[in-house]
Amino acid sequence: MCVCSHFAVASASAKCVSVSSPDGAIKVSVGVASEKPYYQVTYRSKALVLPSHLGFALDGGLLGDRVVMKGSKLASADETWEQLWGEDETVVNRYNELTVNFRERTGEKRMMTVVFRVFNDGLGFRYILPGTKEGEQYQIMDEQTEITLGHDAKAWSIPSNRTEYFEGIFQPDLLSRKDTVCTPLTIEYEDSLLLAIHEAALVDYASINLTPRKGDNGSVRLLTALTPWQNGVKVYCQDETRTPWRTIIIGKTPGDLMTSRLMLNLNDPCQLDDTSWIEPGRYLGIWWSIHKKKNTWEQGPTHGATTENVKRYIDFAARHGFSGVLAEGWNTGWGEGETISYLQSYPDFDIEEVCRYALSKGVRFIGHTETWGNTRLLEEQMDEAFAWYNKLGIRAVKTGYVGHYFDGKELAKSQYGIRHYRRVIETAAKHHIMIDNHEPAMPTGIQRTLPNLMTQEGVRGQEYNAWDVNGGNPPAHTVTLPFTRCLAGPTDFTPAIFNFSEVVPGTHPHSTLAKQLGEFVVIYSPLQMAADAIENYEGQPALTFIESCPTTWSKTLVPNGEIGKYVTVARKERGGDSWFVGSITNEEARRIDLPLNFLDADATYRAVIYEDGPEADFERNPYEMTIRQVEVTNQSTLTLRLARSGGAAIRIEKMQ
Repeated sequence: MCVCSHFAVASASAKCVSVSSPDGAIKVSVGVASEKPYYQVTYRSKALVLPSHLGFALDGGLLGDRVVMKGSKLASADETWEQLWGEDETVVNRYNELTVNFRERTGEKRMMTVVFRVFNDGLGFRYILPGTKEGEQYQIMDEQTEITLGHDAKAWSIPSNRTEYFEGIFQPDLLSRKDTVCTPLTIEYEDSLLLAIHEAALVDYASINLTPRKGDNGSVRLLTALTPWQNGVKVYCQDETRTPWRTIIIGKTPGDLMTSRLMLNLNDPCQLDDTSWIEPGRYLGIWWSIHKKKNTWEQGPTHGATTENVKRYIDFAARHGFSGVLAEGWNTGWGEGETISYLQSYPDFDIEEVCRYALSKGVRFIGHTETWGNTRLLEEQMDEAFAWYNKLGIRAVKTGYVGHYFDGKELAKSQYGIRHYRRVIETAAKHHIMIDNHEPAMPTGIQRTLPNLMTQEGVRGQEYNAWDVNGGNPPAHTVTLPFTRCLAGPTDFTPAIFNFSEVVPGTHPHSTLAKQLGEFVVIYSPLQMAADAIENYEGQPALTFIESCPTTWSKTLVPNGEIGKYVTVARKERGGDSWFVGSITNEEARRIDLPLNFLDADATYRAVIYEDGPEADFERNPYEMTIRQVEVTNQSTLTLRLARSGGAAIRIEKMQ
C-alpha cells in the first residue's frame, strides 16, 4: 500500500513509484494523493517517514497543490572517490536514484522535479525548479517539505531563534516539545535506530530549520522553516533552481551517524584544477591569551599581535612541529573608531617581516579577517587582500562575522549570507587561500566541491570556557557534539587547553587534562588548533601527543559511544600504519573496554596511552595524568579509566 489515511484517499487510486537502497533496507515511495505530491520511507519493511507533503509557496501561488505525476526514471551509481583531506581517504558512493516529475493540472502548468537518492545509510532528496520562459525572477515564500515521523522520540537540538552563530548547548527532549530548531537534528528514534536530519549542498538558497508539530495517531510532523530575507522572502530564483538536498541519515548506533559520508556524497566533486597548495595541519595562535584578558586585539600596552610576540610563537611552532601561527588583531580596525582594513597592519606588527621569518622556520602565518558582519567591506577588499596574502606566503585565513545581521539587515543563514560565504570561498581559492570560517552558516559538505573550505566554527566552542559568566561548557558538551553539530562537518572547536586558571570565577574547561587530549582526536578539524598560550605548553609531557597527532586520516572508526555520555573514536593516519584514539566521557567516571580488532593481524604495536590518573577528577584534580606504554595486537583489549569528565588519548605505532 502506497498511501495511508494521512491524505484521506484510497491508495488504489494513486499512482506510486518507488526506489530502494542498494541493500534493500530502505525504501522510498513517491506518489500523488488528493492532487498533492508526497513521499514516504520504510526501513526494514517498517514505516519510518509517513506520507509527507512536497511543494512550495511561491509569490505566484502554491506549487504542489494540484499536480499530476508526469513520468519518472531510475538510475544508480557505484563508485569510490578519494578525499583530498578528511576523516577517510576513500569514500564509497553507492546509491539508487528516483527522479519524479510533477506538473500542475491548471493555471500555468508549472513543473516541479524531485530527485531521491537512497543509500544504505540513509537518503537525500532535492527539488529542481525550471527557470521562467522570460527569464524573470520569482520568489519562494515558503518551502512546504514535510518529514512526518510515525511517533515521538528523544532528540538533541538547539533552538534556531535563540542560538546566535549556532553557539548553543544541544539539549535532549521529545520532538513534540521543541520549538523551531536548527539542523543537524539528531533523533534516538527507537532501540538500535537513530536518525540525523540535515541538508547537503547548500548553494544560493536559504538554510533550513525544522518546526515539530504533533500529528495524527501520535505522529510528529517536521515542517521546513527556511531562513528569510529581511522582507520575508525565503529565496529569489530566476534560472533553474536546485535546492539543497534534505538528508536523513539512518544508523543502528550513534557511531553509525558519525561515520556516514552521505552528505559528502550529495555534493558535487572537487571543482578546483590545482589542489597542491591545500595542506591540513596543526597550528597555534595568539587567541586564548586574548580571551583570558592577558592580551588585547587592539593596539596598546598588552597588544597580542606584535612582531616580537608572533615571532615567539613561530619559534615555538617550529620546535614542536606546528605548521602555522594565527594572530588575531594584526590589522587595523579593532580599536574604537578605527577603520577596518585587511590590507593594513598595526604599526607594531610588521606582517612582511613576520611572514618572511615564519617561512624561514618552515611555518606559515595564518591571517584573520573579522568583519563584524560588514560583508560588503570584505568583498570590496578580499580580492586584493587574498592576492597580497598569497604573495606573503599566507595559505590560510580565519574569517569572522561577529554581528547579528550581515550589513545591518540580513541573517547569515539567509540566501544573502549563503551567497556571501560562497563568494569568499571561491575568491580565496583563486588566490590559493584556505578558509577557516567563524560565525558561519551550518556546514553542508561543500568542502568536497571547494576543499579550500577547511573547517568552520558554528559551535559553542572552547572560548566559552574562558569568559562565560555561567561557568563555561558543561562536561556533557563535547560528548554530545560528535553526534550533533559535528555531523555537519569539520568543527573548529579549538581543543587542548592545558592551564585551567580562571579570569571569570568558576569559568574554566570542565574537563581533565587527558580529556583535552582526547578531544583533539574526537572533534575533527583538518586545521586543528592547539588553543592554549605557548607558555602553558612549555615542559608539558602531554604536548608530545599533540605533536604527533595528524589532522587528516585514512580511516575513522567509532568503537563505542552514547549521545551525551561518552564516545571513543579511532583514526588511522594517512600514509602510515599508526592509529590515534580519543575517548572522552561526561560528568560520570567510567571504564571503557577497547578491543583493538581494527589493527592489522599478525603485527605487533606499541600503544602509548595518555589517561586520567587514579585520583583525577575534573573538579578536584583535573591535571593528574599518567603516560604508559604497552605492546598490543589486534587480539588485545585496552581497559581505559576515564575520570569524571575525563578522557584518554592513545597513539598506537606498528613495531618493526
